[in-house]
Amino acid sequence: MSEKTFLEHIQKGYKHQGDEIVLGASIYQDKVHSDALVRLPLKTFNRHGLIAGATGTGKTKTLQILAEHLSHKGIPSLVMDLKGDLSGLGASGTQEDFIKERHQKIGVEYTPNAAPLEFLSLSEEKGIRLRATVSEFGPILLSKILSLTDVQSSIMAVLFKYCDDQKLPLVDLEDLKKVLNHCITDGKEEIQSAYGSMSPVSVNTIIRAIVQLEQQGAAKFFAEPSFEVNDLMQTREGKGVISVLRLIDIQSKPRLFSTFMLSLLSEVYNTFPEKGDLDKPELVLFIDEAHLIFDNASKVFLEQLEAIIKLIRSKGVGIFFITQLPTDIPQEILSQLGMKIQHALRAFTAKDRQSIKLTAENFPLTDFYNTDELLTSLGIGEALVTALDENGVPTPLVATYMRAPMSRMDVLSAQEINEITKQSNLIEKYSKEIDAQSAKEILSKKIDEAQSEEHQKQIKEEHKKASKTVKKKSVFESMSKNTMVRQIGRTVVREITRGLLGALGIRSTSRRKKWF
Repeated sequence: MSEKTFLEHIQKGYKHQGDEIVLGASIYQDKVHSDALVRLPLKTFNRHGLIAGATGTGKTKTLQILAEHLSHKGIPSLVMDLKGDLSGLGASGTQEDFIKERHQKIGVEYTPNAAPLEFLSLSEEKGIRLRATVSEFGPILLSKILSLTDVQSSIMAVLFKYCDDQKLPLVDLEDLKKVLNHCITDGKEEIQSAYGSMSPVSVNTIIRAIVQLEQQGAAKFFAEPSFEVNDLMQTREGKGVISVLRLIDIQSKPRLFSTFMLSLLSEVYNTFPEKGDLDKPELVLFIDEAHLIFDNASKVFLEQLEAIIKLIRSKGVGIFFITQLPTDIPQEILSQLGMKIQHALRAFTAKDRQSIKLTAENFPLTDFYNTDELLTSLGIGEALVTALDENGVPTPLVATYMRAPMSRMDVLSAQEINEITKQSNLIEKYSKEIDAQSAKEILSKKIDEAQSEEHQKQIKEEHKKASKTVKKKSVFESMSKNTMVRQIGRTVVREITRGLLGALGIRSTSRRKKWF
């Protein structure tokens, strides 16, 4: 195909009516064409997307470009920072020679600029701690996270119903374990009469699944105050705030990561109002190292995630997955991603070559490129791109020479991160963990009261026995006229009563040790 035909093809395919982001310039026959820019329409950012490529090919910089340009368009976003290299979004870039040269080829001016940031965390990283309560998860979502069977899921549903009926708030995982134990111990008869019997084996299996989740740090996530997803919608001076979720210590805890992600997406879907077909998205989520969500994920979990991804775009929310291979994403979810930005892949093994062939099949057919070969020959900062136009029609597949990020292409210092954290509008709202009375404390109190009632009943019975003994001795006294004999009778009664109370005292002490 001639160069003229190619240029006409790209110019027509990437001509949009509404607002857009210029990603870079097209490449054809080893030449960068500044008169055929690759433009991404904001209107279709809620149709979701994929950023893929081998390590070191520029995936993170592409994420950075999209997030900062969305911010300058007034659109907030949430980015998952699992490698710790996205904090640079909060500082302006520098006019390096290689950046100037790149932008001269593209034909777009380079303007260093920073974006407003909010740092978030699931663990001990700097930033606002994200939390949620067990009650907010609900029995269905929690059962999916724990990979429970149908029988075990039904037990979880009954447990939540019991807690609702008894007004027992489920805040953290300790609450959940306490109620589960109560179902097969002290509360067994009460629950069985109202909701049916529960297998202790199934209940103990659920408890073990919860312990596994706790071992990945979930105990810190399930707490109060809960994070409100509307706080992701901040803007400052007309720019959308980029919420950077620092997850450097989460890569070894995929269950915690997937728990958070499903919780977040469910909360966004349930909280945000229906928006219909907007001219630009309300919020965009960038999920880096997306394979952590899908590795070893259950079928039920994937079905839930697929349903949310299909429906959440009507809320004006776009989701971008960032991973090495498109095959890391389940086919059902991959088919929902309208924008694909594919960086270079490496063919070191037969399996790699097979993955490249499968990746090439995910792109629209083209007469201008040999997609299989191009995937292995792209340079750093180059990518194959296809998106959707305003009518939902895929744009032509084009090799793209990417622009550079306007923000710093390096991390912020610890001092810079501290300064941004101190300036947060949300730090006071989420800085302190709330330790309110919840199911664990309420149940413990009820059990203590029940034990106390039983204790009082025992005391009354012992007193009744003592009274009978006293009555017998009184008869003995009336029959005797001897003063010494009467004194001996009183002494016997006193010693019997003291012995009884002493035994009760021992029981009371042992019970306190057990329950307090």
